[in-house]
Amino acid sequence: MKKVLRLTAVVVLLGVVGYTLFFLYQKSAEKPVYYKTENPYITSIYKKTIAAGSILPRKEILIKPQVSGIIDELYVEPGDKVSKGQLIARIKIIPDMAQLNNAENRVRVAQLNLDNAKRNYDRFKDLFEKGVVAEAEFQDVELTYKNALEELDAAENNLQIIKEGASKKSGESANTLIRSTSEGMVLDIPVEEGNSVIEANTFNEGTTIATIADLGEMIFEGKVDESEVGKISTGLPLIVSVGAIQGTTFNAELEYISPKGVEENGAIQFEIKADVELKDEFFVRAGYSANADIVLEKREDVLAIRESLLQFDGKQPYVEVEVGEQTYERRDVKIGLSDGIQVEILEGLNEEDKVKVWNKPMTEEMMANQGQRGGGRGR
Repeated sequence: MKKVLRLTAVVVLLGVVGYTLFFLYQKSAEKPVYYKTENPYITSIYKKTIAAGSILPRKEILIKPQVSGIIDELYVEPGDKVSKGQLIARIKIIPDMAQLNNAENRVRVAQLNLDNAKRNYDRFKDLFEKGVVAEAEFQDVELTYKNALEELDAAENNLQIIKEGASKKSGESANTLIRSTSEGMVLDIPVEEGNSVIEANTFNEGTTIATIADLGEMIFEGKVDESEVGKISTGLPLIVSVGAIQGTTFNAELEYISPKGVEENGAIQFEIKADVELKDEFFVRAGYSANADIVLEKREDVLAIRESLLQFDGKQPYVEVEVGEQTYERRDVKIGLSDGIQVEILEGLNEEDKVKVWNKPMTEEMMANQGQRGGGRGR
């Protein structure tokens, strides 16, 4: 009985030792490694540079008064559409007291001169009709009388302009009536009724009463870094993304590059402008922030792979193509345009080839799981 127990113990011990050795061997043995593959695919590749900026009206008109005074009444509000010549505001003149006093004094003097000239004219006319004075002498008196009439009329008009901003002869063209000089939409009314305004003149740009622009003609205005400005030229296409309008882009064409850069935050920036093609279904407001992708080069419907699949032997690019079950061979390729993520393949591959993702090995278990999800090809 003791011999049987001893034999059983030896067998169990040998089994434990054998299992331990087998387990350690299994742990130390390298598991087979499998590599994922991807197929080349047809796509379009764009090489771009990005410019940040905003969407602005091509023409923005500032309406300024021709006389100083107080806003008596406003006839439009921001967002209203106006036509050329439409009334925007009316200004009430607050005359300068010194100018008013001088104008009133001029009217009084002109009236006195006219009264005197009228008496002389009546006297000489009577004498001329009786043949006492010569015709030439009467004509001089008549001219003086007519000049006095004109002087009084001018003095009265000047007084009315100082008081009301317009003469009695101006009618509807009075400077106190502010009209739109362009057709478009009112973007801003920076004044309110009762505000004082200053006329536009040689020494002062004047107070802006309204800002008007045509929102049907917009441009993208942005900045490009000096490292990129040498790569662009007028006529290049742009793809404009507006932050406030998600899910859509607008085509544009570059039409202006500033010849002079401006330093901003330690870098030289060059201003650019591009004509934006608007879409009828979207209302683009002035001042929207936007980013523009400037297309430097493009390739449409070309064979491509992800750039991370490329390997290099010196300057020669190549990939590893699957020729059997997890068996690969080197394939030299000729590449074209790259956008940093995907690269154009000119020669060396076709859509059926399986390109090794050389930096992403997978275990047998991962391969089985991926096979259940639908295979090891990616685009």
